[in-house]
Amino acid sequence: MAKEIERKFLVSGIAWRTLAEADIRIRQFYLAAAPGRTVRVRISDGASAKLTLKFGSKARERDEFEYVIPLAEAEEMLAFAVGRVIEKTRHHVRHGGYLYEVDVFGGALAGLVVAELETPDDVPDEMLPDWLGREVTGESRYYNASLALGGIPEIAA
Repeated sequence: MAKEIERKFLVSGIAWRTLAEADIRIRQFYLAAAPGRTVRVRISDGASAKLTLKFGSKARERDEFEYVIPLAEAEEMLAFAVGRVIEKTRHHVRHGGYLYEVDVFGGALAGLVVAELETPDDVPDEMLPDWLGREVTGESRYYNASLALGGIPEIAA
């Protein structure tokens, strides 16, 4: 088991794009979601897949279990998805010694750009990059399970 300690931000600019080190095309969907727990399948670049279980309702910290699964089985599980399939491109961007994952959403969520910072450190606001907008940690409408199962949030940083 691993603890996931994460902060989420809307992204307010494009300056991060020149700093991006990698990009991964992601399709993900949920097999089950309830308050405090989710079961997700993520397919990366059409080449690999993972099954992830998350537990907990704290805004910044949850228990996470993740397992590699055969790509063919992940594709079969798509038939059991609840809600919409999320399509996004994840960009890795480094700033101040930290790795930010910037997700640019497509499909019905096009226009939404969210950055995640996974670290146990309490990074002071003055060390955050200028291209981050409003922090949305704890705002459930910006979490992937809510994006898959619920409405589309206002897309504004």
